[in-house]
Amino acid sequence: MEKETQNPQPASYHRQRQQKWRIRRDIPLSILAWSGVIILFFWLASHITRALLMLAIAALFAFALAPLVKLIQRFVPRIVAILIVYLIVLSAISLLFYAAVRTTIDQTHELIRYVRDLTTSNNGQPTRLEHILLSLGATHDQILQGRQFLIARGEEFSRDAIPFLRSFFEFMLDVLIVAILSIYLLIDGGRVANWLRQNTPQAAHANLVLDTLQKVVGGYIRGQFLLALLIALLVGLGMGFIFRLPYAFLLGMIAFIMAFIPILGTFISGAVCVVIALTHGWLTALFVLLYFIFVHVIEGELVGPRIVGQSVGLHPIVSLFALVAGGELFGIWGTLFASPVAGVLQAISIVIWQEWRARHPEQFTQTKEGVTERPSGQATEK
Repeated sequence: MEKETQNPQPASYHRQRQQKWRIRRDIPLSILAWSGVIILFFWLASHITRALLMLAIAALFAFALAPLVKLIQRFVPRIVAILIVYLIVLSAISLLFYAAVRTTIDQTHELIRYVRDLTTSNNGQPTRLEHILLSLGATHDQILQGRQFLIARGEEFSRDAIPFLRSFFEFMLDVLIVAILSIYLLIDGGRVANWLRQNTPQAAHANLVLDTLQKVVGGYIRGQFLLALLIALLVGLGMGFIFRLPYAFLLGMIAFIMAFIPILGTFISGAVCVVIALTHGWLTALFVLLYFIFVHVIEGELVGPRIVGQSVGLHPIVSLFALVAGGELFGIWGTLFASPVAGVLQAISIVIWQEWRARHPEQFTQTKEGVTERPSGQATEK
């Protein structure tokens, strides 16, 4: 009897124990290995940040121009379509740049003359700017300190002129490299995408991810451009026709450029307009400030989430939530990339949800001829 009770345990029991031991051994090793891979990736990325940034910007331009290339490609070969698109874009940018620079230079000269008139005294009398500051409650000592501060900043700017020119030429070289990279991405990007569609597992999911990424990234660029154009029109027309301030076109151009900087850009362009409005009285400056609060509400709370959200395929509520969450977590950069990141996460969530539904159809409600079947077996008429 004792020998019968002391039977050896079955082989399956030993296999299960060995399998559990392997899992306990492999999990820490896998975590350690993946941690090393992630650390190595970020170490490499930190040393090639400039190259990665240029490649990312080139990819953004390629994504933004891809729909127009596809449209023209129906009539001409792809390379010819790319050349036509770039000729159109470069011509439009050149004309806009020429008109903007010419108008900006003229209005800048007028602004310099206006500032010179404000800061030039007659026979030792206080200048017009000093009269304005004194009427606002500033003291003579504060005005003198402000003048000395501006003189010191001007001397620093003159010393930094040569490094600024060097940085400007480096920037123009980067722009040229980005343009060339974007052309190559437009030429060969379709081949890479088709190869991924055909040679990766679960091709349907790969197609969905690639198509959604193209929609999200390209749509985000177009939406951000439309939003910046809207802000420039609101600022330029408001300053010129509502408040009758000078340099309305220049202020609109500043607002257009600053619109690509989330949160901070609106305050910078608003501060410039308020300072110019102060020369026409504090009441005008107050109304300009209220107008910019109105523009900021339209940009950040109403039109902005709708334009950018629809461009990347997000509901305005989701887009607004992403902007707030991105700003709280990562500051300005978080608000800048909140909408496209949310769109990409939405695309990944769609893929995961479709895969789960395909593998576990019994967990989802099935609808047939207006009858909704519940998992418990009950059916209800719609």
